[in-house]
Parts: sequence; structure tokens; C-alpha cells
Amino acid sequence: MRYLCTLLVFLFIAGCATSPTGRRQLMLVSPEQAIVASQKAYAQALQPLAKEGKVDSNPEVTKRVRDITGRIIYQAIQHHPQSRNWEWSIKVIDDPEMVNAWCMAGGKMAIYTGLLRQVKPTDDELAQVLAHEISHALANHTAERMSVAMATQLGILGVGIASRDHDNRGAILTGSAMAAMLAISLPNSRSSEIEADVMGLELAALAGYDPRAAATLWDKMEKTGGSGPPEFLSTHPSPGNRQQTLRRLAPRYMDVYQDPNPRPVYQFKT
Repeated sequence: MRYLCTLLVFLFIAGCATSPTGRRQLMLVSPEQAIVASQKAYAQALQPLAKEGKVDSNPEVTKRVRDITGRIIYQAIQHHPQSRNWEWSIKVIDDPEMVNAWCMAGGKMAIYTGLLRQVKPTDDELAQVLAHEISHALANHTAERMSVAMATQLGILGVGIASRDHDNRGAILTGSAMAAMLAISLPNSRSSEIEADVMGLELAALAGYDPRAAATLWDKMEKTGGSGPPEFLSTHPSPGNRQQTLRRLAPRYMDVYQDPNPRPVYQFKT
């Protein structure tokens, strides 16, 4: 037990990292490991949906999403060079009831038609959704959430050893792809949400999308869902006064947004 405690302390100390905004992060899983795991999880998640014809089934919608995403990704690569070699991908999943979008480590993205149909975002608002998700990936939030899950499992293992509970000893997460998929279904922390809000606001503005749309997007999002909140709000909880903060920050990026120069578009490989 003493050895396990020492090992846990060592892992927590060795697993500290710093996000693009200077925030301290727990990183028991490296960004590279998270990217490999996300590639597997992405393929596994999309394969059955593609067989059912539910991936990129509407060419017009797919083009709209890819065009907006491509402009944001181009800026992401310019300002975050570590993402230059990522195999970026965005897929539109046909599920009219699901109001959600996500981006795994390495730029593996998906958005559901439910978000487009129920929220009815303008292009500027849709850009805020996509830039927010891309920011989660750029800030290594997938690896961070995988690390939190791993730390929790290590704690369970420690309890199991101390209590001689053999069932708990086997509770460590198995399957890196499963861990990556779990990471995008877990709620983000308050600090990571704030981080993605700020980074996303800047990325969208750099791509030529109105930063003032961030606040109106979240206004719409909170009014969506009928009897229950949309899935997007369960995994992206409000850090408090989100709209007010975004309205206050938006003027900082108006000059960038109004830059008359053309905005290049990233060309997806697939």
C-alpha cells in the first residue's frame, strides 16, 4: 500500500502539464496517446452509422459544415502549429434528436443534425460551436479527461488493494479507444469550459466569424431541448455568466473579425 501511494504521488507530479492559456493540467495520458486512442474510437463510432447511411447524408449540409470548419482549422494550424500534422476530419451525423458536437484529440470531429435543426444556428453561431470544440482538442482536454478517469480508477485500485478486494483491482480502464470515447461524454470542468470559450472566440474571429455570435449561440442553446436540456449542455456545463462573459470579451476580437483579407480554408483529405 505504501508503494502504491508513492507511485500515485509520483504519477500526479510527473503528470502535470500546462495548457495554451497557462492553466495547470493533469496529464497521465500524453497528447500523443490520446490522439492514437481517438483515431480508433472515431473509426469505431462512425463505422456502424455509415453503414446505416447516417454520416454526411445531406451534401448541402455537409458542405456548409465543412466550409465553416475548414476556415477555423486553417487558423488553428497557424496559431497552434502542433496541430499541423493532425488528420483533421468533420462528419455530420444524421440524428435529429441529438443536439451535440464534439472534437476528439487530433481533430476528429462530429456534429449532429439535431443541433442544426433545433438550435438553427447562423453561420457565425455555428462557427462558435465548431471553434469551441476545436479549442477543446487544441488545449488537450481529451487527454486531460482521460487522465482524470485514469486517476479515478487508480484510486479505486488503491482501495481494492487496501481492502483485498480483487474485483476492484481489475477496475482500471481497459481499451484506449473506450477511454477516448468516454472522455468526450464526460462533463468538462469549469476551467476547461472557460478555456475553450476564450480560445474558440478568438479562433472564430480569426476565421472571419462574428465574435458577438458566441453569446447568442448559448442563449439559443439554453432554450433548446424541450423537456430536458440538450446533450451539449450536459457535456459542456455553463461556467457561470457565460453569455455575459462572452459579450464582454467579444469587442476584443472585432478588429480581427473585420479584417478585410480573405480567409483561407483547410482542405480535408477525406
